[in-house]
Amino acid sequence: MHTHRPVHQRAFLWLGAVVGSIVLSMAIVASAHAEAGIEGSPNNLTCSGHISAGTPELGSEEVQVRYTFYCNGPISGYELQSNVPLTGFEAAPLVTSNATNQPLSDTFSCGGELPGWADNCEGSAKAGWETITGQFSIGKALCAAPHLDPLLSVTDIYLEKAVPTQAISGPFDLGRPLHCPASSYVGGTRLEPEVPLQSKDKKTGKHGKGKGKGKKAKIGGKARKK
Repeated sequence: MHTHRPVHQRAFLWLGAVVGSIVLSMAIVASAHAEAGIEGSPNNLTCSGHISAGTPELGSEEVQVRYTFYCNGPISGYELQSNVPLTGFEAAPLVTSNATNQPLSDTFSCGGELPGWADNCEGSAKAGWETITGQFSIGKALCAAPHLDPLLSVTDIYLEKAVPTQAISGPFDLGRPLHCPASSYVGGTRLEPEVPLQSKDKKTGKHGKGKGKGKKAKIGGKARKK
């Protein structure tokens, strides 16, 4: 004869299974941190990447921008903070292995307000050195000033004394678009801006410092007599 367990007992067993799977996933993430050779705080991940012209979309006049980056440890989410309004984004970026250049089962799902200033993505790159490649669109020419220069921030979940904790690393500057004319690059990057040189005086050829060449006024001069 088959016996049926009470509903509350089945619910308890189901909840235990869910909690167990969460703890196991956290342990896997912690192990991935160790295997990646990350020392110290998980907030100290290092990421590197760039942006370039993306693949045009059929029926769209928006300019497509491809971004590519990787980090030296696992991540569970990332955000691209743009200095140019975004008009669209790819919902599911591609994750590949740096070692084999083959696609992985790790995935991300992206979204955000449009038009907006950020592309927010959540998912999982379970190990370090996994390249994430995606696209977003803008409403201006790619190489026109002011140049597009997105900043990247990444997040991860790890175990801190058996408690799931979120880590944040960044921002990392993905730089201005590759393959644009060098003459169009003015002003450096967002994290490393260039200070413009002073303009030269046409007559003397020297750097001008403004008018008023006379003697410097003394501080605390004598009061005028009435």
